[in-house]
Amino acid sequence: MKRIRTIFYITAILLATLTLTGCESTLTVFDPQGPVARNLTELIIFSIIFMLLIVIVVFVLFGFIVWKYRAKPENEDYEPPHEEGSTALEITWFLIPVLIVVALTIPTIITISDVEDIPEGYDDQEPLVIHVTSADWKWIFSYPEQDIETVNYVNIPADRPIQFKMTSAGTMQSFWVPSLAGQKYTMANMQTQLYLVADRPGEYIGRNTNFNGEGYAHMSFEVVAESAEDFNEWVSDVKNTANVLTEDEYREILTPSIIGRKTYNETHLQWIDHAHGGSEEYINPEDYETHLYEQEGEIDEEDSDVSITDTETDEEQDESESEQSNEEMDMDESEHEGHDGH
Repeated sequence: MKRIRTIFYITAILLATLTLTGCESTLTVFDPQGPVARNLTELIIFSIIFMLLIVIVVFVLFGFIVWKYRAKPENEDYEPPHEEGSTALEITWFLIPVLIVVALTIPTIITISDVEDIPEGYDDQEPLVIHVTSADWKWIFSYPEQDIETVNYVNIPADRPIQFKMTSAGTMQSFWVPSLAGQKYTMANMQTQLYLVADRPGEYIGRNTNFNGEGYAHMSFEVVAESAEDFNEWVSDVKNTANVLTEDEYREILTPSIIGRKTYNETHLQWIDHAHGGSEEYINPEDYETHLYEQEGEIDEEDSDVSITDTETDEEQDESESEQSNEEMDMDESEHEGHDGH
């Protein structure tokens, strides 16, 4: 009865743990929406199964040895014989982990090599080139062919290869869209590339997975995959309605801050490509020591032109106006009391 009660308690604790951790029925990494992510998912599943088999074999042998050679009344006075060692066994123990590493390395190299180029089946299509520039703490997407630019969201045509040319305007960050592709770093003064394809229209979340400051947790973006017709219509709308990106506004975007989505005509590539240096002309190092970042409430993830810095500036102005109004009221009351005294 005591054993049953123990099993019941352990089961209840496990169920409570799973419930409190908020486990989802489908993990994003295991629900790929494109050929690149699918290749990586298959590699992950292969690695997990392979390593699980090794763990099972090791634990079964461990349990068997412990049970077979446990202390018993009939072998209480057993004295093991002295052994000098076995060369054959030592070679075997050395070769087994080497073979395990080789078995994991070969499919990993093949998969990584495959995802570094246009996915198989899409070779006949010209990829859409999008420049990705990471800054603290936002993502900037430039479409040189369409001559438009977005911040914190990127629209792509579905069923067409996309080539991201990535760099950073400052600190190193990590670009990751788990539903569509693997993770790759963005670094200043150099360019990395990432290919992906979305099988079908949909909305996917991407984010920075490399801690780079207090705004890191909010450094996410949305990938909107849509049909070719809808994508062309979106480009046309941007060309007809969005403001032109100015160099001064681009400098403001690079200031360490959290901002919402933005859309512009023209791109910052006309002034600078951070992959080729020159970022020091657009970034002030003192901003990292004296910037006004302070998280207050939820950030509006919809289209917004208000940054934390702007919000705080507005609040400071409101407080200043309120203090000035109170001082004027105090002066009026003082003058009124003075007249009453006369």
